[in-house]
Amino acid sequence: MNFVIPSFTPAIPEIVLLTLTSLLLVADTIWSKRSEFATYYATQLILVVVGYLVLTSFSVEQVLTFDGSFVRDAFGDVLKLFIVIISIGVFLFSKEYLLQQKFYRGEYFTLGLFGVLGMFVMVSAYNLITLYLGLEIMSLAIYAMVAMRKDNQFALESAMKYFVLGALATGMLLYGFSMLYGATGTIQFNEMADVIASGNVDHVVLSFGVVFVVIGLAFKLGAVPFHMWVPDVYHGAPTAVTLYLGTAPKLAAFAIMYRLLVEGLPGLVEDWQSLIIMISILSLIVGAVITLVQDNLKRLLAYSGIGHVGFLLLGIIAANPDGYSAAMFYVIVYAITAVAGFGMITALARTGNEFDLIADFKGMNKRNPWLALMMLFVMFSMAGIPPFVGFYAKVVVIEEVVAAGFTWLAILAVVTAVISAFYYLKVVKVMYFDEPDDNAKIEPISNQLNWAVSFVSIALLLLGLMPSPLITLCYNSL
Repeated sequence: MNFVIPSFTPAIPEIVLLTLTSLLLVADTIWSKRSEFATYYATQLILVVVGYLVLTSFSVEQVLTFDGSFVRDAFGDVLKLFIVIISIGVFLFSKEYLLQQKFYRGEYFTLGLFGVLGMFVMVSAYNLITLYLGLEIMSLAIYAMVAMRKDNQFALESAMKYFVLGALATGMLLYGFSMLYGATGTIQFNEMADVIASGNVDHVVLSFGVVFVVIGLAFKLGAVPFHMWVPDVYHGAPTAVTLYLGTAPKLAAFAIMYRLLVEGLPGLVEDWQSLIIMISILSLIVGAVITLVQDNLKRLLAYSGIGHVGFLLLGIIAANPDGYSAAMFYVIVYAITAVAGFGMITALARTGNEFDLIADFKGMNKRNPWLALMMLFVMFSMAGIPPFVGFYAKVVVIEEVVAAGFTWLAILAVVTAVISAFYYLKVVKVMYFDEPDDNAKIEPISNQLNWAVSFVSIALLLLGLMPSPLITLCYNSL
């Protein structure tokens, strides 16, 4: 048997990312005392280099390597580019927050890079083992990031909850994988699809496998009824970690859902579609109703994120290429909006005041009119109010789910969107119509953060005024 050396070219971005991150991990221990910002700047440089490599080697055709376990295609490259862009924004917002809260550490940035590596592997995984490896690389990095604040009881409690429930969900996912392998005799997604299409499989075992796989995927997305960890972890973790957790990993979770269900199990659409319909309905309702009583902005954004996952799943439910493209557009828009929302909290956080309560925004228009306007942009986009890009994200998934014949589901989505607009507008009302507890102006944020907040928030308006390029990119990548 001749051993054929696989082509490393499709995986160059991942190889470079792993090499540079490993070198940075060693370097951080050497230069941390001499130059505390070196790790931050090196992290941003690594992300720029990796993004450049993805862009210059952008793949328009599907390329398999490493014995079919790794895939490079336009779908994956688009998601990787947005993972890089969003991660750059996350680290930019995080730097000053970590300094303000007096726990600036290089480990945050190196762990974040390993998390990005895990996301890249998840996006390009083309068999069950590679998918699991990518998932664990990302998850282990995030577990450590949530627990970084060792002097904070809430952060440690959040890390423990996330770790225990994450281990349980991983167990479910692996059990589902074992059933899929047992029924089909392969771990390759394309081969799995061919075996299922041939009809020579045990459908009972496959159906059970799909149930366990969907449970594991729903946990990673934070969908109901596997959402228990989301509000507690978002609330308890340091805001910089919440910012990381609530943005780029959503893109990776969507990617593995697409790879596994759409490319690996297209012959079992009826099985997983019915499960996802139930999860979507529950996520939409819980995300709209429970959020109404939240007074903590991080918990509010956590529950609203659950509602957004419900919308994202509408595109998957449509079970056609246009539906998947609409879901891809939605998850990208949500990730950008979440960077703006959590980034605003991170930018405003001061020692002694996390700025994570809705009450903290009282009279913000009088204290800092520009930041109040930027926060209004974020809230309007999340609520799906035109002309912001959040409106178009909701419209495209609703259009696709109606075209697929699920009109009743689209009506439910519209009703929950109207309900959810209430709590977003509550934040706007507090900023513009409530009197501040004190008339002192908000402590000025750095020019760098001011530009970052303004750029991301205004991008939500500009993308809403010109949504076609991003929508076209998503529809052409599948």
